[in-house]
Amino acid sequence: MNAGVILRAVNVEKRYGGTHALKGVDFEVAEGKVTALFGENGAGKSTLMKILSGIEAPTSGHLELRGKPVRFANTVEARDQGISIIHQELSLCPNLSVRDNIYMGREITGPAGGVDYAAERKNVQELMARLEEPIDPDTLVADLRLGQQQIVEIARALSVNARILIMDEPTSALSASEVEVLFKVMRDLTATGVSIVYISHHLEEAIEISDFATVLRDGTIVAHEETHNVDLDWIVGNMVGRNFDLGQPPASIAFSDVALEINEIQVADPSNPGRLSVDGVSLTVHSGEIVCIYGLMGAGRTEMLEAAAGRVPLLRGQVKVQGKDLNGLSIAERIQQGLSLVPEDRQRDGLVQTMSVGRNLSLASLGSFIKRGLLSGTAEDTLVSQGIRDVRVKTAGPGAAIGSLSGGNQQKVVIAKMLATNPKVILLDEPSRGIDVGAKAEVFGLLSELAEKGLAVLYSTSEVGECLSIAHRVIVMSKGRISAEFDAATTTKEQIMAASGESATASNMNGH
Repeated sequence: MNAGVILRAVNVEKRYGGTHALKGVDFEVAEGKVTALFGENGAGKSTLMKILSGIEAPTSGHLELRGKPVRFANTVEARDQGISIIHQELSLCPNLSVRDNIYMGREITGPAGGVDYAAERKNVQELMARLEEPIDPDTLVADLRLGQQQIVEIARALSVNARILIMDEPTSALSASEVEVLFKVMRDLTATGVSIVYISHHLEEAIEISDFATVLRDGTIVAHEETHNVDLDWIVGNMVGRNFDLGQPPASIAFSDVALEINEIQVADPSNPGRLSVDGVSLTVHSGEIVCIYGLMGAGRTEMLEAAAGRVPLLRGQVKVQGKDLNGLSIAERIQQGLSLVPEDRQRDGLVQTMSVGRNLSLASLGSFIKRGLLSGTAEDTLVSQGIRDVRVKTAGPGAAIGSLSGGNQQKVVIAKMLATNPKVILLDEPSRGIDVGAKAEVFGLLSELAEKGLAVLYSTSEVGECLSIAHRVIVMSKGRISAEFDAATTTKEQIMAASGESATASNMNGH
């Protein structure tokens, strides 16, 4: 074993039937350092992390911990050896409290043998203070926003006092300030000898926080280097073998028809109804226009989009599609009027995990296949095949399990599902969350093509680079209100970040 290597995968292979997910991987985790693992969706990153953390066993090859061969039968054995993982897709129980989620399966017992809830509560309060997130330990996870749930997932991993911490997309739902706090915690951990494996599709932030960069492509390690010797071009070039950008806005045309009109809407904060998460927001989007909503977590972006789609009620204000007032209409009725939403959390809100790719894709438009009470399978099959082809979903076929697809391809299925309803306006909440740079380019290229065909596109993002790619206009939200509006062709990242209340220092650090 090389000096300083605490955990190593040696010639690890993993097969799932005919799929060769990992092909002879040699991977090292340096003691007291952050090793960033880069790769496209489907490259094998999550599979490798599952093997390191005891979730999966390798088909061949082995692991070495502190120089000695080791085999984990499950995550408990890995945790007992000091290895903990923060998953990309949240693995929390929404019907339980924050405290119960953090200590599930390893409860603190008191002198009488029962659960010492007071001790657990005190420890959770200390964890939340460390993460600078004022979440009450007794709050139900279901009542937290996605970013707060991500904080709970991180707190649970920290509570184990692991010596090797695997972080799979830990910042995908975090604001800039929360990323800054997480990085401070990570530096504190490595200073005490904790080793961290860090996976992120936010490439700039991964470069900033890591000591080593390793790139996985098609199940094989293709590059490894000290991070101070690499740049974005090196990472992207090794990840995909070619450079990607997110494209340019569709050619400017004279926008005429207003497709979406939002007038002075107010939305209550779901977790605190006495507070407004959206306060007097008005905006318009024309047919063929792409508008980006930028803002930090808590700015009200998600609540505004969900209110427009009918998922949360309006306190006041109006939403119109092509002049028709949608107030009082259900989600299904809004879809019929041409308004569709691609939600932020595709796993929870966009897909049915027990259904196939084809069934998920056709779910929102089933009504159009029913004639005299019978479902036309032929019409449904035609639509599914066209949807898979139009958005370029990489899948074994319509009958494949939705869970067999990479994150980027799952996102394409959600988009195809909403496009199958023939929308006039499509809303997308963080459409690139948790997908790699290649898939991100494909998704944004698809949105550009849709706008050229006359669709009105309104998307939200917490990454400034995504504002200045395909959007015609950028609208910045802060604390529930619109704080600025820019022409994407003539504005800068610094102007957008300043309008959002985000410091340039934090933004440069984490790549938002």
